[in-house]
Amino acid sequence: MSKRLKKDLQIMIDEKEGQLFFGDKKKDMKLLMLRPLDIIEFSEFAGTNADDILIWVGKSLGRVFMQKFFVSKDWESESMATRKEVFLVSLEALELMGYGHILGKFKKDHIIIDVKDSLACEESNNIMAKNICLLYQGIFNGLFDILKMDVDGEEIGCALLDEEKCTYRFNYIGGEIDAGLIDEESEENVSDFLSTL
Repeated sequence: MSKRLKKDLQIMIDEKEGQLFFGDKKKDMKLLMLRPLDIIEFSEFAGTNADDILIWVGKSLGRVFMQKFFVSKDWESESMATRKEVFLVSLEALELMGYGHILGKFKKDHIIIDVKDSLACEESNNIMAKNICLLYQGIFNGLFDILKMDVDGEEIGCALLDEEKCTYRFNYIGGEIDAGLIDEESEENVSDFLSTL
């Protein structure tokens, strides 16, 4: 992980205002601590449209996350190789923030994201915990959106349904990536992958 991102991810304390924030206070990346149960209760409050609302909330979180670290960046002018690397580093940052063990794999026409020990697993006995998976889907959508990676995705496997991990598949819209960017089948984690770049 880059030194800059490590610095940005350091949690600081503003004792005067009683707030936690990431990195430089000028970034205004304040932290709000929510338990998985809080997210579940929010989705119950949202009612019948909770799925769309949770994906939208997650997407908003993902967008804000990226915009705080990469202020006014024009991603369309960057190569797909750079955008892929930034996406994987962003997954690593989410992992460091406690979102579980996250692995992203780029394939010819889609991207697979595996999440082990997601926040949803903490409330596995609650039938509404599935809503946390929707929040994850939205967060990933937000990352892709900022990086100008045109994809459409959904959760295709879930730890809450007796699987080893939650798995999300995002299909590329309108094309495929270059063969040189396709990941081989492996279980290497994001850190190991980045060290090979």
